[in-house]
Amino acid sequence: MLEQEVKELIVDVLQLEDIEAADIDSEAPLFVEGLGLDSIDALEIGVALQKRYGITLPPEAQETRRHFASVRALAAMIETHRKK
Repeated sequence: MLEQEVKELIVDVLQLEDIEAADIDSEAPLFVEGLGLDSIDALEIGVALQKRYGITLPPEAQETRRHFASVRALAAMIETHRKK
């Protein structure tokens, strides 16, 4: 399942030692609340998405913020990109 793949990518890329992919709620916010990620984490995830899926997200774009809202939002964006 794509959401599980995204969770594993986040754990691997950010080297989250205390969190397993199964612990991440697909609908929980990735930033501030939820996982509590920051802008550096977002950049690292963005680079990983580009390497794995060939997706480039402009960091200043408003829609990029929406895509990074949760694991579910990231998975939906990847799915949309795959269909193009």
